[in-house]
Amino acid sequence: MKYILIIKRLMRTIISTIFINMFILSLLDIFIWVSDWKHMLYLNHYINNVTVKETKPITNIESSLINPPTLETDSYWNYVDTPFLEVDFNALLEQNPDTVGWIQVMGTNVDYPIVQTSDNDYYLTHSFDKETSKAGWIYSDFRNNLQQLNNNTIIYGHGRIDYSMFGSLRLLLEDDWYQDSNNYIIKISTPTDNMIWQIFSVYTIYKENYYITTHFENDKDYITFLDTIKNRSSYDFNTTLNINDKILTLSTCQDLSGQRIVVHAKLIKKETHSSL
Repeated sequence: MKYILIIKRLMRTIISTIFINMFILSLLDIFIWVSDWKHMLYLNHYINNVTVKETKPITNIESSLINPPTLETDSYWNYVDTPFLEVDFNALLEQNPDTVGWIQVMGTNVDYPIVQTSDNDYYLTHSFDKETSKAGWIYSDFRNNLQQLNNNTIIYGHGRIDYSMFGSLRLLLEDDWYQDSNNYIIKISTPTDNMIWQIFSVYTIYKENYYITTHFENDKDYITFLDTIKNRSSYDFNTTLNINDKILTLSTCQDLSGQRIVVHAKLIKKETHSSL
């Protein structure tokens, strides 16, 4: 009986210690999250002072169109009048020379500068001002070049529960977002170009390397890739794709089990950046 009591007390001590440690770790996680959140508010205040505006409609729209489809019923034609986004990059580049662009995703909170460095790890744990942060930042795959586009250009960001960074991309999985066709647009501005991308695929998938392929050995492989990512979509966006299309991929984590939210869009308009 004596040994049983000792074992019970020992078990209670161990269980209590485990719960206390879990509580301390939870408090630490909350402290870090709040700290990152406050830092995000500071950065957002700074970023909101950057001049970001829509450009005036251009007179010769045809000159900016990229790979227009022959079918008049293709949804591509619904977006050819979409105004470009134009950004004053001078202040951004002074703050962070890694700045390569700015991205807006319609119907979401995504409205951020894009950064890029020599790997895909640094901005997972560093914010725009290069301070350590679990929130990270929105960054382009190191293999890509936003001035000389690959077949597939990939942009990453954390799926934050407060809907910052790429957290609000989860809205694309909701019917309310899909029912408004004005949401099917992604705008990107770089120091040299302004671009309009049309969304054609949205889905969730476990982490893999296939959808973040940037280069393809031949046209057949690229066509197979395009067909695959289009057919994965949770919705039908009424778009056509061919080997002349340039693709944009947004990738973020959906949950802790390894699921990813993936968004694909094709380039439909591009113009040379003009001074503000």
